[in-house]
Amino acid sequence: MSTKDYLAKDYYKVLGVSKNASQDEIKKSYRKLARKYHPDANKGDTDAEDRFKEVSEAYDVLSDEKRRKEYDAVRAMPGGFRGQQGGGFGFDLGDLFGQTGGGGTGGGGTGGAGDRLGDLFGGLFGRGGGGTGTRTTGSRRARRGADVETDVTLSFGRSMNGVTVPLKLTSEAGCPSCRGTGAKAGTVPRVCPSCEGTGHETRNLGSFGFQEPCRECRGRGLVVDDPCPTCNGSGRATGTRTIQARIPAGVADGQKIRLKGKGAPGENGGPAGDLYVNIKVRPHPVFGRDRDNLTLTVPVTFPEAALGAEVRVPTFQGQPVTLRLPEGTPNGRTFRVRGRGATRRDGTKGDMLVTVDVQVPQKVDDQTREALERLRAGGAGDDLRSELLQKAREE
Repeated sequence: MSTKDYLAKDYYKVLGVSKNASQDEIKKSYRKLARKYHPDANKGDTDAEDRFKEVSEAYDVLSDEKRRKEYDAVRAMPGGFRGQQGGGFGFDLGDLFGQTGGGGTGGGGTGGAGDRLGDLFGGLFGRGGGGTGTRTTGSRRARRGADVETDVTLSFGRSMNGVTVPLKLTSEAGCPSCRGTGAKAGTVPRVCPSCEGTGHETRNLGSFGFQEPCRECRGRGLVVDDPCPTCNGSGRATGTRTIQARIPAGVADGQKIRLKGKGAPGENGGPAGDLYVNIKVRPHPVFGRDRDNLTLTVPVTFPEAALGAEVRVPTFQGQPVTLRLPEGTPNGRTFRVRGRGATRRDGTKGDMLVTVDVQVPQKVDDQTREALERLRAGGAGDDLRSELLQKAREE
């Protein structure tokens, strides 16, 4: 990538966020794009690999408040990156990146404004010094490890009570054969002669230098002459590890749990990524879930619904409770039993919602038939469907 292209990049557009996006929005967009274009998910796709690097580069700048401020300030300069004479800045951009005193090439002979703005933008562009293209010094940047996702299937009971489960994860980490150096056993990598081990170099762009990853070592700061056969010189390899993950009580099907720092290891001393656990819960033969509430359907007889009754209903892993049905309880009515639901995040519990299912007898004996005939005769004057038939005629 040329320096001109680097300068022209719109990091906000790369991540698909607005200039006023919050850090949470930037992080969310980065994670989504990083998972989509990660090399592990796009084997052999060079376009996806380039897109992944571009997204990572944008996130490196925008996730750092100081570097983001510097980036925004430089992009807001009149004419892109051009200084102004007279009513504008009143200094040469050569002073912007570290020239001081009378040695400057523009109108900032005192070095005051140049030094202050040099401090402001030095972290983003490096200290090129008058456009000579000299290299910067410093150590390689620490890089955060990638986020990892995995699925866990739980029984209904375990999801309600919480459980610790072993998770076998496969992710990229330092190569065990070369211990992350990328060099074959018995050899060591040498410091990159182009960037002198910094992992980046400053390119000449007229009146100032611009910093970008070193092309020879690809930003590692080291050159491997005899690469490790396991990782082919990358210093990274796919490894498997097992961790114990605590699943809290009350998790629901489809919920995602974040375990901070349990993802892929970082590089150059950077922090590990996060682990996201996607929860799948097997259904229960009796109980269901409605957010923090449990649901239950209870069959009742016609006389119980019509005359009222006290019926015993089960609770999840507890003693049955007595539910009082008032006279004339209709089919499908739902009653609430408080405190018998799923555990919430604050430790309190939801409720149990009990729905009545009135059962109609399949076989009727003579005595029951006689009683039902008397019931029907007693309500012969009530035409329950008259209003329905009348409304059906309306246009």
